[in-house]
Amino acid sequence: MGFNGQVILPAAKDTRDFEKILDSSCEYGVFLDTHIGQLKHLYQLAKKRNKKMFLHADLIQGLKNDEYATEYLCQEVQPYGIISTKTSVITKAKQKGVVAIQRVFLLDSNALKKSYALLEKTKPDFIEVLPGLMPRIIAEVCQQTRIPVLAGGLIRTVSDVEKALAAGAAAITTSNRELWKHYLP
Repeated sequence: MGFNGQVILPAAKDTRDFEKILDSSCEYGVFLDTHIGQLKHLYQLAKKRNKKMFLHADLIQGLKNDEYATEYLCQEVQPYGIISTKTSVITKAKQKGVVAIQRVFLLDSNALKKSYALLEKTKPDFIEVLPGLMPRIIAEVCQQTRIPVLAGGLIRTVSDVEKALAAGAAAITTSNRELWKHYLP
């Protein structure tokens, strides 16, 4: 499972970012901070433009982030995929046939060890590793889990992107518009 050669998954922090994604050549994108009242409308717009949008469930304003909220999102909003740090959200998304991305913050060796145990339990479709500036750790996570890795967080330059991709990342999630311009024609 990949992104048809798209190495940057642009992440929309606001409506202006989302409009840029709609007008871009990209097929895939990410919703970050959104309000529950806007979701259906935003997804209708995305679908009209053939955009496959991932939804960061942890960042939806006005909605508790649990398996019941995930069930609601899958049935009512129908996102292409869901991103979350929560096991129950990832498990429910997978049950509903939605692409599940487990977000992990790798701050130290202990966090890495706990993440491996979590990933063994949830078996997500993708892992989003934050911060994404750790090529050696990205390579290790790819090898240990055999699950495609997305790199996100603090990636600021083309060199950062290239190092993460060379380490095995399937794609980069970023809200950095300069990187969007470089990678999205």
